[in-house]
Amino acid sequence: MRQRLLISGRVQGVGYRANAASRGRELGLRGWVRNLRDGRVEALVDGPDADVDAFVAWCRRGPALARVDEVEVSLATGDEPLPPFDVRPTT
Repeated sequence: MRQRLLISGRVQGVGYRANAASRGRELGLRGWVRNLRDGRVEALVDGPDADVDAFVAWCRRGPALARVDEVEVSLATGDEPLPPFDVRPTT
């Protein structure tokens, strides 16, 4: 399953991206996470349904210093191969 996540709240400057990438790698997922200029964090994640669901559940909590207000989840299109989970530059 491939999903796109948009995470809102206090999610920049609190280690959210690094922790999300670490969690994605722990789950064996492929994809990436990055900051958006509007203050949100975006992630694209691909892997087995149960592992993607576990990642989304983690994103709803985030790391200790974060405050997650909302996680928008949508099915992502595309079949290009994704890298092992990493952090991408802000867009």
